[in-house]
Amino acid sequence: MSEITAPTSRPTGFLGWLDRYFLISERKSTLNREIRGGLATFFTMAYIVVLNPLILSGAKDADGQFLGDGTSGANVAAIAAATALTAGVLTILMGFVGKVPFALAAGLGLNAFVAFGIASQMSWEDAMGLIVLEGIIITILVLTGFRTAVFHAIPAQLKTAISVGIGLFIALIGFVDSGFVRKAAGTPLELGIGGALTSWPIFVFVVGLLVTAVLVARKVKGAILIGIIGTTVLAVIVEAIAKVGPSMGGKNPLGWSGVNPAMPDKIVGVPDTSLFGQFSLFGSFDRVGTVLVVLFVFTLLITDFFDTMGTIVGVGTQAGLVAPDGTLPRTREILLVDSIAAAAGGAASTSSNTTYIESAAGVGEGARTGLASVVTGVLFLLAAFLSPLVEIVPYEAAAPALVIVGFLMLTAVRGIDFDDYEIAIPAFLTIVLMPFTYSISNGIGAGFISYVLIKAVKGKSREVHPLLWVVAALFVVYFAIGPVKILLGLS
Repeated sequence: MSEITAPTSRPTGFLGWLDRYFLISERKSTLNREIRGGLATFFTMAYIVVLNPLILSGAKDADGQFLGDGTSGANVAAIAAATALTAGVLTILMGFVGKVPFALAAGLGLNAFVAFGIASQMSWEDAMGLIVLEGIIITILVLTGFRTAVFHAIPAQLKTAISVGIGLFIALIGFVDSGFVRKAAGTPLELGIGGALTSWPIFVFVVGLLVTAVLVARKVKGAILIGIIGTTVLAVIVEAIAKVGPSMGGKNPLGWSGVNPAMPDKIVGVPDTSLFGQFSLFGSFDRVGTVLVVLFVFTLLITDFFDTMGTIVGVGTQAGLVAPDGTLPRTREILLVDSIAAAAGGAASTSSNTTYIESAAGVGEGARTGLASVVTGVLFLLAAFLSPLVEIVPYEAAAPALVIVGFLMLTAVRGIDFDDYEIAIPAFLTIVLMPFTYSISNGIGAGFISYVLIKAVKGKSREVHPLLWVVAALFVVYFAIGPVKILLGLS
């Protein structure tokens, strides 16, 4: 990543206000870097406008209804519009309140849990009500200072491990989403299809990855953004010539993942906002009972809580915003916006919204302030009207950026003392379990539990912050939820 140097002079007028409010010069950034960073983050995250509707539309609730009160199929257009609008408003809010280059949207993993784990046992309105309830609870934890206190209780080297683990996780997401790495019959994963790179989409990904890597190595300004746009153009050309078509859920293994990179028939469409406000805050208690509701809310809360914590540590570290002692400026404000986002996602029927690790793409372009988030948010709002155009960016075009950003985040591993096994083993578990289990929270939980256990066994319990004991205990409960549900006859 290129060295960030301070601008030679401060702007005046409106640009001067932007500079002062968003601390652009103070953080040694420039207006151009913030705009480029905001664009890069948006293009890396834009897939969620397509992917979230695909996930949420794939399941019926307990009443046999799809999301949007349809019996023959979900209201995909409404889900896409709500996804883009909610992400836009919340990301702009993060920019103005948190003043950091973090973008928010419907959380991957959480949306699948809501669709296939919660909605299948109640109505969609009840399921989204649970999301709102979880968001309210986590907001209270921020306002009382508990969430911020937990953040500051984590040892600095464990925070570094979280950043490194997320880097590996991002890289794996890029490889898997592009089809470069896939599930296999004989082994857990394999290269391409049958161990060979035999499809046009994989070819596009490889070209995009190599070109982006060269641009980053040569320290070209806007390297990641150029890589995304250039790879998308290549994908459109390849599709126009080869007529590859979409993968159709694996039915066409040689096809594009997610979306088909072909120019749409129309570019502009009016957003459908019919899903906003379609939730029932306490309806789930009548449908499934208090015990199961508590377990659902706890699972959502613990995942949201620590996924966000890991993300802001990882991206904040890459942006140079995390101090040597592990603290991050405006932590309370950042966590407050993220907590409000969880409730807002439920109220908009898009599932819990959370801070995205893809924000690292913007940071990789030099973004250091909330102005980048404002740019990303405005683009999401526009995407609600321009969704046909946004949908031409396939995973294969965005994935090279994720892999390169994963590399950049991995370089922080040098900050971990691997000669000290008391911190090295928990750090190792944190790092490897994120990609291996495809979950940020699992890695953080394993790291916290092992850290507390090793310190206790070695007679160094006093070195562990009291809140870390509490968090480790909560993670024990988190990992034990499956057996507890079986014990109580709920699974």
